[in-house]
Amino acid sequence: MARFTAVSADQASGATAEVFASIKQALGKVPNAYATLGTLAPEALKAMLAVDKVLAGGPLSKQDQETVKVAISELAGCDYCVAAHSMVGKLVGLSTDALHQIREGQSTGDARRDALVTFVRYLALNPGTLPQAQVDALLEAGYSGEEVVHIALAITVITFTNVFNRINDTVVDFPKPQ
Repeated sequence: MARFTAVSADQASGATAEVFASIKQALGKVPNAYATLGTLAPEALKAMLAVDKVLAGGPLSKQDQETVKVAISELAGCDYCVAAHSMVGKLVGLSTDALHQIREGQSTGDARRDALVTFVRYLALNPGTLPQAQVDALLEAGYSGEEVVHIALAITVITFTNVFNRINDTVVDFPKPQ
């Protein structure tokens, strides 16, 4: 059970109503995580959505963005984000098997994707400055410096939602990943 109460899109007013309307138009509903964030701090939700918009217009493919978000969410133990981004991952063309392998840190058979998973997992699990070899492996897999910046941005935004959903114990309103 969620620790914080969210208002429904129909009950929202002011800044919350505005952001809920844009989410509902884009997604057809306001997911529980967005509803709670928007109820408590609509400007924080707007900032998070703005970061996602930057990512959407950036050089990382949608599959790469979801790969990062699924891998980081799994390591964080955020059931909500794992479910949400596994579903989005399927919508952008990642197979059920690939999503499972990403969550487990196993090879997907795609060398570029595997390099990305290895990189984000290493970054999440090891404090301090990354060894040059970790960065080199990602660059050798074909990622550019600009893509590395967007990988860091994707990690940042998903970490925010992971932390909030873990604090809130947000009720998962997405299918459980297979």
